[in-house]
Amino acid sequence: MTDSTSSSDSTASTGSSVPSGDQAKAKAKQTAKITIGALAVMNIVAVVSLRGLPAEAEYGLSSIFYYVLAAVVFLIPVSLVAAELATGWPEQGGVFRWVGEAFGPRWAFVAMFMLFIEVSIWFPTVLTFGAVSLAYTGTDQNLDAQLSGNKAFVLAVVLVVYWLATFIAFRGASAFSKVAQWGGIVGTIIPAAVLIVLGFSYYFAGNTPQIEMGWGELVPDFSNFSNVVLAASIFLFYAGMEMNAIHVKEVKNPTRDYPLAVLIAALGTVVIFVLGTLAIAFVVPQADINLTQSLLTSYNDMFEWAGIGWAGPIIAAMLLIGVLAGVVTWVAGPSSGLLAVAKAGYLPRFWQRTNKHGMGVHIMLFQALVVTALGLVYVVLPSVQAAYQILSQLTVILYLIMYLLMFGAAMYLRYTQPNRPRPYRVPGGEAGMWVVGGIGFLGSLMAFIFSFIPPDQISVGSPALYVGILAGGAAFFFILPLVIYALRKPHWRDPANSFAPFTWELEHRHPGVQTQSSVPTAVLTDRALGAAGSSAGQPGTAAGDAPAAGQPGEAGKPPLRPRPGPAMGGSAAP
Repeated sequence: MTDSTSSSDSTASTGSSVPSGDQAKAKAKQTAKITIGALAVMNIVAVVSLRGLPAEAEYGLSSIFYYVLAAVVFLIPVSLVAAELATGWPEQGGVFRWVGEAFGPRWAFVAMFMLFIEVSIWFPTVLTFGAVSLAYTGTDQNLDAQLSGNKAFVLAVVLVVYWLATFIAFRGASAFSKVAQWGGIVGTIIPAAVLIVLGFSYYFAGNTPQIEMGWGELVPDFSNFSNVVLAASIFLFYAGMEMNAIHVKEVKNPTRDYPLAVLIAALGTVVIFVLGTLAIAFVVPQADINLTQSLLTSYNDMFEWAGIGWAGPIIAAMLLIGVLAGVVTWVAGPSSGLLAVAKAGYLPRFWQRTNKHGMGVHIMLFQALVVTALGLVYVVLPSVQAAYQILSQLTVILYLIMYLLMFGAAMYLRYTQPNRPRPYRVPGGEAGMWVVGGIGFLGSLMAFIFSFIPPDQISVGSPALYVGILAGGAAFFFILPLVIYALRKPHWRDPANSFAPFTWELEHRHPGVQTQSSVPTAVLTDRALGAAGSSAGQPGTAAGDAPAAGQPGEAGKPPLRPRPGPAMGGSAAP
């Protein structure tokens, strides 16, 4: 996952004039700096993580079915739908902007809050993998295995590393940008290549694989319904492709090149996940697969077979670097997004506090406390593996709530804002959006439901407790933003916030009522300010663009007026 906030903001600060066709083409050629291959690689790096491969290795060859299914019903729809939303509404806010344009600020705040909490819960799970990697940097595999399963050790690593990452993030993006850049290469790309090469070399050298081979094994055993539970976690493997959708405007021909780059990235992502999963399944017996340890034991077994056992601690350290790079990068990402929403009037002033580097210190400290509290779950549950599974599933549930809102918003906006300029559109017109968005919505809903079913593969203690924790956690985090929204106060809004109004606000309408505008938000904002300036006997802020007060606007439409935000007594978003 990557943070696209800065890119999104920069595109929102365009001028109010609309370039002619020739000018637009010339400008597109000048700004097109990303090739199809580069964008495909960016998407692969944003999505691929190796830590979840052992969970799917349990399925053997049938894991291929689940990976392909998740790509068709989730990965590709997310990529195409996010591209349309990001180019049609590139202003600050991301998913908050997209959902708010369709359903209003209440559900937009829920979507943004889901993303923030989901990432907060994601940290303990990914740091658990980092703790196991750290344990396996020793030279005695037996001691390493014992240490990796020690709950106190895992908890200590989770808390120490996360709080360290938080303090680093306090110093701003420049403090960790290089670590994030190289950490992805060193900690993900290289280890993935090593895993695949060694795993398949082991198989093709004539060794007996630990899974059943044959075409019939590609089809899952649907009679065992609980097998679908862990497969649902594949959806989160593919999460994050929407983060790079903002770059669709930087390719030469968005209509042709972006879908091609997405298909290449989707294929590359599926290949890495499938081959990496099979590499583990070839080497590690199904009965011995451990969600938090199997990746490291697979490397060690492969290295021993290849006669390079000394490389085990090295690869473990590389994986730890990848984990640390991802965590440090994402400590500041969604928290910065929530900070911008907070300043727009949706959280009290206490949560808007920033340091000299512009980082939201109170929000980030709260996030650290959430991570600490969730980390303590490792002490309560019967095993580290069980805690890992529960937190991972809760992460999936919350993230899927956000995706359900995103898919719903994309389909709804085709009808409520039909004239909105979209540099990229999901192919196929209205039917194409219904097919792509509908498949994504139903796929997300299916994974959401399956995520509540306890898996047979893992001892999670009482199944009732397992379901209760997931249902209770999901309900709490879903209701919390609704309560905060209902309690918001006008004085929460920071007068200096840079959030642009929603389109329906500028037209003085409501979410769900069809808008008439056929220009970007920046142009609408300038026209609204120009109209307000003219009515006060002052020149508008966008000369030549704003109609005079009381006169018809574009094509005989009524003049545009800004709608009051929370600080002005209204209920609309800024």
